[in-house]
Amino acid sequence: MSRAQSALNFLSLRKTQALARLVAFSILAFSVSHGLTKGGYFENPASPWSRLSGTVASMMGLAADNIQISGLSQHDPQQLLAALNIRPGSNMIGFDANQARMTLQEMNWVKAATVERDYPNTLKINVVERIAFALWQNKQELQLIDETGASMGHPQFLMANHLPIVTGEGANLAAAELVNELSAIPALSQKVNGAARVGNRRWTLYLDNGVKVALPEQGVADALKTVWGLEQQQGIFEKGISMVDMRIPHQMIVQVAEVEVVAGAADKGLSQKK
Repeated sequence: MSRAQSALNFLSLRKTQALARLVAFSILAFSVSHGLTKGGYFENPASPWSRLSGTVASMMGLAADNIQISGLSQHDPQQLLAALNIRPGSNMIGFDANQARMTLQEMNWVKAATVERDYPNTLKINVVERIAFALWQNKQELQLIDETGASMGHPQFLMANHLPIVTGEGANLAAAELVNELSAIPALSQKVNGAARVGNRRWTLYLDNGVKVALPEQGVADALKTVWGLEQQQGIFEKGISMVDMRIPHQMIVQVAEVEVVAGAADKGLSQKK
């Protein structure tokens, strides 16, 4: 056998051995990776393995080393990152910006969102938040709603304590119009603790002193002006009434509050005078 042939055989053997080692290493790496994935080590932030893919991606310039979030005023940026299952330094190989945008827009407090990937390692996220407008109580469930009546989920922040409360079916969709009409009379608006939508046709207001004001289906603005004018002229809200009924156009019915008398109280009072 010639020296050239021997050299070729040797190189072929080395290539075969190298290929065998590569295959064995790949199988081992796959087995380890599969085991770590099944064990949740890549997803557990406390595990050192959770940073492995991000470290490798960062070395390649494909990690989320620069995450820019704008548009938030009521919520924590971590809520967005958690929804996208990403954090600073995470692997962005295979990241789908369009899918991320749709994921964010499915969140009940997000009105609109954009997600842009600026290669190699910058992620830009912009959101338009829904602004809490009122608290809507429907079938014993309390939800935040925006001005359009869209649900924002359950109240989670302090400003909810200062929002008007509306109740009943359809109240979420009609609340903006009522609040707008009440805003024309700020002094009256401040006295309203809540409003109930009745039959999805009209409103009953609940004032801070317990008086109810039943509004008509049409001409709400005029009815509010009328009842507030009487309050300013005669102080009707302070005259022991329980309701001002304005459901019938051009007519007002005032219900007097019932005063409970404790049995025997009159006799007791007479005996004390003796």
